[in-house]
Amino acid sequence: MPKIKTHRGAAKRFKKTGTGKFKGSHAFHSHILGKKSPKRKRNLRKSLIIHESNQRKLERILPY
Repeated sequence: MPKIKTHRGAAKRFKKTGTGKFKGSHAFHSHILGKKSPKRKRNLRKSLIIHESNQRKLERILPY
C-alpha cells in the first residue's frame, strides 16, 4: 500500500503533542484588534488543544 501524504497546509498550522492530541492557535488574532480588549488579545496568543470532534480529521491528514 502506498504511503499517505501529509497535508502541508495543516502541517504548518497544527502540531502533535506527546499524548497524541493536536494543538494549534486561536482564531481572531490577525487583524481588527482595536476593538478587542487587552485581556482577550492576550488570551488569544496562547495555543489551544483541538477539540475531540476535529481530532479524527486531523489524524487522517497528518499521519506522521
